[in-house]
Amino acid sequence: MSDPIKNRYDFVLFFDVENGNPNGDPDAGNMPRVDQETGLGLVTDVCLKRKVRNYVEAACEDKPGFNIYVREGITLEQGDRSACEYIGIKEESAEKRAKALQKAKKSDPDIDRKLRDFMCRNFYDIRTFGAVMTTFVKGALSCGQVRGPVQLGFARSIDPVMPQEISITRSTVTTEKEAETKKTMIGRKYIVPYGLYRVEGYVSANLARHITGFSEEDLQLLWQALGNMFDLDHSATRGNMAARRLIVFKHDSELGNASANSLFDLIQVKRKDTVQVPRAFSDYEIAIHTEEVPDGVTCEVKF
Repeated sequence: MSDPIKNRYDFVLFFDVENGNPNGDPDAGNMPRVDQETGLGLVTDVCLKRKVRNYVEAACEDKPGFNIYVREGITLEQGDRSACEYIGIKEESAEKRAKALQKAKKSDPDIDRKLRDFMCRNFYDIRTFGAVMTTFVKGALSCGQVRGPVQLGFARSIDPVMPQEISITRSTVTTEKEAETKKTMIGRKYIVPYGLYRVEGYVSANLARHITGFSEEDLQLLWQALGNMFDLDHSATRGNMAARRLIVFKHDSELGNASANSLFDLIQVKRKDTVQVPRAFSDYEIAIHTEEVPDGVTCEVKF
C-alpha cells in the first residue's frame, strides 16, 4: 500500500435528479426525503456512501486491498472472520470468536493494532469511511470502532422540491384468480420532478496517517467514484441522476489552513433570474470566488 495522504481536503459535490426518487424515506412510505420546515430535499450520507461502495466494488473487482466491508446481502461477520483467521483464530461461531479474541488480548496486547491494520489494509470502505466491527466490539477490543478520514454531510437541494405521487398501471396479473377478474393492476411511485442537491465532504489527513492509511490512490478513486457513482445506480426510480460538479479545496498542510465553512461559503449557487421553476442543471449558476481563497489553500474543479 502507498503512503497515507499528507494534505487535508474539503469538497463540495453537486448532483441532480430528474423525475426520480433520490433517497426514499422508509418512515414515509418511501417518499423522497424532505425537510418539513423548508421543503428542501434531503439525501442522507449513508445513501451516498452506499453508492461510492458499489462503484468501488465494481471498478476494483478482485483487486487486492479494495474489498468492500459493508456490502448488500453479505454479513459483516464474513469480513471479521478473515481478520480473525489472519491472527490464527478460526472458530466458526461469532460468540466463540469473541471469546477467543478476549483470551488473545491477554497474551498479545498488540492485537488491536494488528486487527485494525488488517481490516484497513484489505477493505477500501473501512480505510475511507471507517466502520463498526461487531465481532471485535463483542471481544472488548478497541479496534472494533474505526473512525474514517472521509466524511459526508446530508445533501440538501438548492430549492424546495415538490414530491409527486404518480399512478402506474400493470396489464399483467400475478395469479390465475386475478386473471379471472381481468382488472388492471394499479401501483404508485414517488418522484421529484427536478432537484439540484449540494453535499459537503471532508478528508482528514491526520486520521489517514494515524488510523486507516487512506492513500493518494484511495483519494483519486474517491473522486472517480463521486463522479461516476450514479451511472452504476440507474433504476426505475433513479433513472436520471447525475454528478454535475465537484469542487475540491486542497490544504497545504495536514491539519488545514482555513476552516471548511469559510471555504464552502466561497461557493454560491443561484437560480437564473429568467427561471421560475427549475427543471434542468442549466437553470442554475454556480459561482466560485477563487480570488478569496486564503493562502495555503488551492481550489480545483474536478468536473
